[in-house]
Amino acid sequence: MNMQTQRMTMKELPETERPYEKLKKYGPAFLSDAELLAIIFRVGSRGERAVEVAQRLLTLNEHNPGLPGLYDASLKDLQKVKGIGEVKSIQIQAVMELSKRFAKYQGKEQFKISSPSSIAAVYMEEMRYLKQEHFKVVLLDTKNKIIGDRDVTIGSINASIVHPREVFKEAIQKSAAHIIILHNHPSGDPTPSREDIQVTKRIFEVGNLIGIPVLDHIIIGNGKYISLKEKDLC
Repeated sequence: MNMQTQRMTMKELPETERPYEKLKKYGPAFLSDAELLAIIFRVGSRGERAVEVAQRLLTLNEHNPGLPGLYDASLKDLQKVKGIGEVKSIQIQAVMELSKRFAKYQGKEQFKISSPSSIAAVYMEEMRYLKQEHFKVVLLDTKNKIIGDRDVTIGSINASIVHPREVFKEAIQKSAAHIIILHNHPSGDPTPSREDIQVTKRIFEVGNLIGIPVLDHIIIGNGKYISLKEKDLC
């Protein structure tokens, strides 16, 4: 592609190369990540098409290129990319948040919680990029379907902070039959710490005592997870 073609405006491109027209004709699955982002941006920057700005954006995180690298980017990080101002950076964060919420909703609708992998599938995208530890309780009915969830604590996980009273409070209010507890490791490594194991055993004991069994404790890393139940650590 020569310099003249690179600097064509979107309207000057052949219809088959315009993201809007491609989507209408072939459907969204036919478009690249950069082309989909270009549709959201609508306009590029001076001398560049939106798709060129989007292509540069996808290389923002050299250690995690592409769309996954955008989940962890702040507004300030995004605006370091040439052609990305305040409006575009806000649009990007809105899209990333919608994708996480949709992944969670889709998981709830399609999967009965029957294994550690099924619960990890629901919460992986929501929790894998968090910069602090979030300790979450997931409420299940008698058929192991999710009826609710809530963050119990945000910050370092230890026995003095994660109190069983807060873990089971909403489970009692919503008459949950079982619960699953989850938390993330911002480092990306889901290997449980000694504190993780101590907290887990304490909450399992309380659950058995009050009649709301804890089915598992899942630790979420970056694209991977560990079930303390499978590891026989609870």
